[in-house]
Amino acid sequence: MKITLLFFLFFICMSPLYTEPNPNEDIFLSEESPHDEEALADDEPPHDEETLAGDEPPRDEETLAGDEPPHDKEILVSSELFPEEEDFIFNAPPLIIEVPVYTMRSFDDIFPSLTRRQRRLALSESGLKFYFEKDESARLIPNQDLEIDLLGTVMGKDPSHFIEALAVVPYKTREFDLLDIYNALGRIERIKNQSVLLNGRDYYIFTESTRIESSENRRAVPDPSPSFLLPFSQTMYLRLREIHFGDLYIRAEISISMLGITYSMTNFTDIRYLFIPVLRAERFITIIYLEPVKEGVLIYSVTGFYLPGFIADRANLTPSINRRIDVFIKWITEGLKIQEDAAIE
Repeated sequence: MKITLLFFLFFICMSPLYTEPNPNEDIFLSEESPHDEEALADDEPPHDEETLAGDEPPRDEETLAGDEPPHDKEILVSSELFPEEEDFIFNAPPLIIEVPVYTMRSFDDIFPSLTRRQRRLALSESGLKFYFEKDESARLIPNQDLEIDLLGTVMGKDPSHFIEALAVVPYKTREFDLLDIYNALGRIERIKNQSVLLNGRDYYIFTESTRIESSENRRAVPDPSPSFLLPFSQTMYLRLREIHFGDLYIRAEISISMLGITYSMTNFTDIRYLFIPVLRAERFITIIYLEPVKEGVLIYSVTGFYLPGFIADRANLTPSINRRIDVFIKWITEGLKIQEDAAIE
């Protein structure tokens, strides 16, 4: 009996159907092995070469032909999302940037309706000026297509009296640009240096001219150095000491367009004569438009101020204000000359 049992065990061990169990097989999880949540969270899956490459285990031909592909994974490898290499070529439309071509205008382009005499005076050193009251019409009308409407802005202050002025500062050694004009307008301290001819003598209307911090803080500040860049707009505050009216506090505003510069000056306090208010705050305005044209730098200004009837009947302030406009034109002319000399140096 013992011999028979031993022979039976020997026969089973030598049989080709028997294989010795692999001690490492317990490390790998089969598809049918149960997985608890802790094992899924803590254990990393085995990594063979195909798993590292991100591919699924291969399936036989019958499975590929008969089964529907899993929705999520099959869409990720769809050819629509991964086109052929040539489909990645991106043909961008050509980038076209239109830069406006600057063409310098002529004096006649801006003021086409002047008579020959008016044109000659405007191009002379003295310039051309007109005075009119509220119920009268302006004479210096720019080309309406150019939208240079100084008069409309001045009318917003509801003035009773107007003064128009037109002049051209000719070029000498070179043409001026907008930066030259802007820097000429920045030299506020030189306004006091301008004189007008009165009874054969030089007459200085302003004894002091300076910038101040603001409308509230009236501490004097010096003019800045000439700029190398143009601002879009700027507001500054000035104090001009006048021989008759004392201190005039002015708000100066600059706006810059592609072709020209507009410079406005408005009193933000009352203008007094012997403690009597002659011009109320915001009732005096001078707007100056400057543009380099073929003949030189065009200076076109409109001034408006309101005088009550009892003052207008007793005092003619128009000649006095006329002389002050002459001072501003001479100040701009001198500033351009300084710009010209600086370029030569």
